Amino acid sequence: MSLLFRGTGTALATPFHADGSIDFHSFGRLIDHQLQAGIEALVPCGSTGESATMTHDEKVAVIRFTVERVAAFAGNRPRVIAGTGSNITAATIQLSSEAAGLGVDGLLLVSPYYNKPTQRGLLAHFGAVAEALPDVPIILYNVPARTSSNMAPETTLELAHRHANVVGIKEASADLEQCSLIIRDAPAHFALYSGEDSLTLPLLSMGAQGVIAVISNEAPQHFGDMVRHGLAGDFAEARRLHHHLFALMRMNFIESNPVPVKEALGMMGVFDSVNYRLPLVSLTEDHRQKLRECLQQLGLVG
Repeated sequence: MSLLFRGTGTALATPFHADGSIDFHSFGRLIDHQLQAGIEALVPCGSTGESATMTHDEKVAVIRFTVERVAAFAGNRPRVIAGTGSNITAATIQLSSEAAGLGVDGLLLVSPYYNKPTQRGLLAHFGAVAEALPDVPIILYNVPARTSSNMAPETTLELAHRHANVVGIKEASADLEQCSLIIRDAPAHFALYSGEDSLTLPLLSMGAQGVIAVISNEAPQHFGDMVRHGLAGDFAEARRLHHHLFALMRMNFIESNPVPVKEALGMMGVFDSVNYRLPLVSLTEDHRQKLRECLQQLGLVG
C-alpha cells in the first residue's frame, strides 16, 4: 500500500447540543471550513472529537456524516481517516469494520489505554486488527500521555514491516529521537505524522510526511500552508508560519484538549454553542479571556 496522505489531517472536534446530542449542523460547518482550506485529511472520532465519551452508534453516525459530507464536495477531497481504536481488541475490530463499510480511506488506531499492554501485547493487538482488515490502511497512534504506555520504535517498525496495511503512525510521544529512529528505518510505504502541533516543523525537517493536528480546526489555511511549505523544503516560510501560530498551539492545551479548541470554535462562530460531556468542563473565565485575546491577535475573531 502507498501513503494515505501527505500534509495536514485535522483531528475534528465534535460539537454537542446542550442536551448532549451531536450538533451535526455545526459539525458540517466545521467540515466545510476544512474543505475550503484544502486540508489533506479529516479524522473524526479521535481524542479531539471526545471519542472517549461517545457511544458506538454515535461514532458510526459521525463517521458516516463525515464520509458523506466529503463525498458531496466538488473540489479536491481529503482522505477520511476514522478514529476506531480502543483498549478492547474485539471492539476495535468491530468499529473498524463498520467504518470500512462506510467508505473511509483509512483508520487511526490509538494504542490501548488503561490496561497497559506490554510491547508483545501491542504487537498482538495491532496485528489482530491488521489481519482482520487486510485491505484497509491503518495509522497507529502512540500517545503515552493519554495511554500511560509508550509504543517502542522497535514495535512500530515491526508492525510496519510485518503488515502491508500498517501505513503510518501518529507520534505524540514528543520524543524526537524515537521519531527519528522510526523515520530512518521505516519501509517505503510507511509514514510518520506528528501528533504534537508544536513539533510538526522539526519533524518535517526530519522526514515526517505531515501531521494530525488540533490547531487546524481553527486555522486550517495557515497551518496547512505551514505544513505544505515544510514538505516542499521552504523552511523559511514554514518557520514564519510556525511562529505566527505558536501562541495558539500552546493555548489549545492551556486546559485538557479539546476544551480550548471547542471554546475557540464557538468564539469563531463555527460551532453554534460550546458543550462538553462530563468529566470535561468548560474553560475558566481567565483562560477563556486569554484564548479570546490570542484568537483576536491572529484575526480569527473580531
